[in-house]
Amino acid sequence: MVGIIDYGVGNLFSLRSSFEAVGEQAFVSGDPEALGRADRLILPGVGAFGDAAAKLRESGLDRFVQEQAAAGKPLMGICLGMQLLFEKGYEYGEHEGLGLLRGAVVPMKGVLPAGLKIPHIGWNALHFRQPECPIFKNIREGDHVYFVHSFYAEGCADSLAATAEYGVELTAAVARERIFGCQFHPEKSGPVGLAILKAFSEV
Repeated sequence: MVGIIDYGVGNLFSLRSSFEAVGEQAFVSGDPEALGRADRLILPGVGAFGDAAAKLRESGLDRFVQEQAAAGKPLMGICLGMQLLFEKGYEYGEHEGLGLLRGAVVPMKGVLPAGLKIPHIGWNALHFRQPECPIFKNIREGDHVYFVHSFYAEGCADSLAATAEYGVELTAAVARERIFGCQFHPEKSGPVGLAILKAFSEV
């Protein structure tokens, strides 16, 4: 059973539908007691880092996520949810993240070659840095997934699992122990995305 954390941001019900499509039961909740009974957790997210981090703190779900991760429960952050796994984010100021992974979330502006549009929107190939990562077991190097983002994670070499090329190599996925993150949207990435969610449901 997968618990999808509802803290006011994210494509919650499309994620639930995606898990159901691969035969995995999933539910959406903001209740720590209910989420605590899940076998695995998804931290979704869309919008700005600071706003999302504030909503997590206000709900008390920040401590819940940290405690569950420390206890070894499999956790996957998606898009902004992945970014929140890091120590800091620099979107409209400096904001504290969950600190579950080393690294910071920084703007693409000034990093990408001239002429490339921000946000980065579209399909890009995955280049594995951790080929044996459990969430990649059903996909192949070079498979394409769907991105929508203006910020990316850096300084995360110890958890970097895959990159995608958009003028420069950007962090596409991270993994350390039983903590995983996808900068892209598996729920919008067709069969490849579903294969990743299926693999996570078997971690």
